[in-house]
Amino acid sequence: MTAPLPLAGIKVLDLGSVVFGPYAGQWLADLGADVVKVEAPGGCSTRHTGPSHEPGMSAVFLGVNRSKRSIVLDLGDAAARDALLRLVDGADVLLHSIRPQKLAKLGLDPETLLARNPRLVFAGLHGFADGGPYAGKPAYDDVIQGMTGIADLMGRQSGTPAYYPAINADKVSGLTAAIAILAALVRRNATGCGGFVEVPMFESVVAFNLVEHLYGEQFVPARGAMGYPRAMAAWRRPMPTSDGFICTMPYTDAHWRAFFTEVGRPDLAADPRFVDVGVRTINIAALYALAGGFIATRSTADWVATLGRLQIPAAPMATLEDLLSDPQLAASNFFEELPDPAGTLRFPGVPVRFDGVRPPISYPPRLGEHTRAVLAEAGFDEGDIDALIASRAARTQA
Repeated sequence: MTAPLPLAGIKVLDLGSVVFGPYAGQWLADLGADVVKVEAPGGCSTRHTGPSHEPGMSAVFLGVNRSKRSIVLDLGDAAARDALLRLVDGADVLLHSIRPQKLAKLGLDPETLLARNPRLVFAGLHGFADGGPYAGKPAYDDVIQGMTGIADLMGRQSGTPAYYPAINADKVSGLTAAIAILAALVRRNATGCGGFVEVPMFESVVAFNLVEHLYGEQFVPARGAMGYPRAMAAWRRPMPTSDGFICTMPYTDAHWRAFFTEVGRPDLAADPRFVDVGVRTINIAALYALAGGFIATRSTADWVATLGRLQIPAAPMATLEDLLSDPQLAASNFFEELPDPAGTLRFPGVPVRFDGVRPPISYPPRLGEHTRAVLAEAGFDEGDIDALIASRAARTQA
């Protein structure tokens, strides 16, 4: 008999939108929680972002909303707000990415909801922490990348400020939110009391970014500039070979001695600039430039074999398309295909396993697909549900 997933029995109301909140909610769903996505009548904007088999089920929405259920409530309507409060009564978690001042106007602030359900974990996924000059301001990924030093780091490395070609601020913050919610649930199980968890996007990404880049300012007074030199070196990129690119990272003293011996320059291992990790870090730009010159003289396959023999981590650079046929991902059955009348969809699987088993996933919900079922579970009778839908306070799948 397969053991239940870790969050089996946990009920989550996901009022998140775009990626930050929904990605946190998807992680909770992947871990076994019953996640109900509470949407406005028009649905999340990502329902219309990217290619799709059908309206409202576009690629970006599919990427962060699998294994959830959808209910549509027009929270501008008092009857819809009352319905949400009844859902709160039976929930373990409510997460939202609505600006706090707007939530307060709706009477859905943490104080109100925690007074109603003291066991609730109320997670506010905000742009900025309360109490600062940015509190309550809207925030999106590009803005946060610019405000947290990411665009500056890209500029220091390449000469031109740029954003990561991925919505990293949203995803890092979503992971932070999922971790914080899980911690609050552990505390709730120990004390019997839920509580308010604030997850600000700006502070989450600054914390993530400064793990290595606080660097010299880690010390008071400072012992150097900010910015981890190895990560910012212009040569820290896939290195050209004679026929492609290779990704490699000699790191230890033994790695570099073996590499320099292989390329016929064992003397470089004794160069004062490269004798240990401390001085290599200071002189990393020169070191990587030297290594790049040697690597350019041989083929990718040659270097993969050579560096493997030397026990130096290395791999050919993969394209996004290569991931679909990657042998490691194929062997672990990472990608899953879910059939549906609208057409088969492919998903990356849940990356973690429990007792050797990857959690299953299910098709992301169509807008309002579960409105009736979720309201019925909260104790609404059929007449009440019909009245909510007739008044347009609630909506169901067309």
